Amino acid sequence: MVYDIILITGDAYIDHPAFGVAIINRFLQSHGYKVGIISQPQTDSDYQILGRPNLFFGISSGNVDSMVNHYTAQRKIRTDDDYSPNNEAGFRPDRAILIYTQKVKQFFKDVVVVLGGVEASTRRIPHYDFISDKVRGSILIDSKADILVYGNGERQILEISQRLQNKQSLYKINGTCIYTNNIDIQNGQMLPIDDFYIMTKSFYENYRYKTLYYEYNNRYLVHYPPAEPLSSSELDNIYNLPFTREPDKKYKGKFIKAFEQIKFSILSHRGCYGGCSFCIISSLQGKTIQSRSKNSILKEILQITNKSYFKGTITDIAGATANMYGTYCKENISETCPRRSCLCPEICQNLYVSEKEYVSLLKTVRNKYKNINNLFISSGIRFDLALKQPDFIRDLACFYTSGTIKLAPEHVSNNVLNKMLKPNINKYLEFSNIYLDFSRKINKKQYIIPYLIVGFPGTTLEDAFMLASFLKKNKLQIEQVQEFNPTPMSIATMMYYTGKDYDTGEKIYVPKGREIRLQKALAQWHIKQNQKLVDEALRKLGLTKIP
Repeated sequence: MVYDIILITGDAYIDHPAFGVAIINRFLQSHGYKVGIISQPQTDSDYQILGRPNLFFGISSGNVDSMVNHYTAQRKIRTDDDYSPNNEAGFRPDRAILIYTQKVKQFFKDVVVVLGGVEASTRRIPHYDFISDKVRGSILIDSKADILVYGNGERQILEISQRLQNKQSLYKINGTCIYTNNIDIQNGQMLPIDDFYIMTKSFYENYRYKTLYYEYNNRYLVHYPPAEPLSSSELDNIYNLPFTREPDKKYKGKFIKAFEQIKFSILSHRGCYGGCSFCIISSLQGKTIQSRSKNSILKEILQITNKSYFKGTITDIAGATANMYGTYCKENISETCPRRSCLCPEICQNLYVSEKEYVSLLKTVRNKYKNINNLFISSGIRFDLALKQPDFIRDLACFYTSGTIKLAPEHVSNNVLNKMLKPNINKYLEFSNIYLDFSRKINKKQYIIPYLIVGFPGTTLEDAFMLASFLKKNKLQIEQVQEFNPTPMSIATMMYYTGKDYDTGEKIYVPKGREIRLQKALAQWHIKQNQKLVDEALRKLGLTKIP
């Protein structure tokens, strides 16, 4: 068979809508294209096995950035890979997109290459790379590919396919980047590349509604505004495509952790308007919440419950943030509004917030299917938003937790929370009190585990001590604490690299090295092995104990 399009992915191939390449495959097939897939190529023959496509190669590192997949926040090599058979590392190379594109161009010299996925999206502009500790250029330029698709790429990939089929140019497709010497600066904005702080700030202030240009080697990286968010019916059509919801047959008998984690979960919506500075979801999926219809979700649940491996539990019905389902901007300006967050410092008055849609959806699922014994919410919950959704908090306590929920206050110091663009810790405490009160009323012993980040840009040892005091006072002994990991393109990563506050441009303290170990030890003050580090931190602060 001669394929129109061949997709290459760094993940084991799983025909499930939680995996981007599977969505693109099914979506293109639904529009009549013949699509081939090469997963985790290892040898030269792997790249050539399906021959040359009529239209293009689509290349992705998979559901994760290959460098984030390979290295920890201490730049140590990870020993496993959740997206590979039997969790074995080594099935994808470092900087997978560069390697895959190089190989394709080697064997099919003038073929069109389209980049997509998380690695392409987060490295689409000049970005700080933590592993090499330097600013790298756009991955589009470094790879010598023809066009880059960022974010959820259904609109873009169909437009690219149709244009190539009709022998048309790939200029002016929203949600893409190209590298060219043909620009129209009157309808866009040139961004500097010699000042990383100014470049990043200018990008985030303008990219949603302007075409941006970066000059490089007498040519220009052109960044078009994001693609238009999908409507509810368009989203339904995508998630109702005929996915098998199974790994490829060649993995039979092998364990793939990423699949096991999502096989009983359902994505209810895309987008996030939280705007956390360490997160890039809004710059990929947009701030607009794109919710699927109840009927579409119920149809997918029926597919899951009919699977032979279904054991009676739906592990999640959610998106990046569970309780954003059904919410929207009343003015329909979420994609052009200059606010980074619709929730901080306070919830925007234009945001329509109601628990009705989500509560109704979950209740229907709970009551409709007799073979569903448990329905849980495993995704993140915005507790500040939930305070406007009291029925949701009640139902969460009564029905949708196995006894423990994880919330993400991230820290307790206002100095740190302001830089994270996260709400005051009092909102977390208020939610916790309401949730635990509901739990007591129904005689359920339930717990809340806070998710915390140490070493975030701007966090001092005094801030870390404040966090330790809060945890000890509230009798919280946390076993897992996240060290800040500077991932490509986030605002927090810019602050880490430049040492400047995003909003003011003023210098901030950036903890590194041993300082991060001290902060982590303070957050885990109860672990005996940390005592020497805790004592060292206290000496630096001129203190003798955590009250």
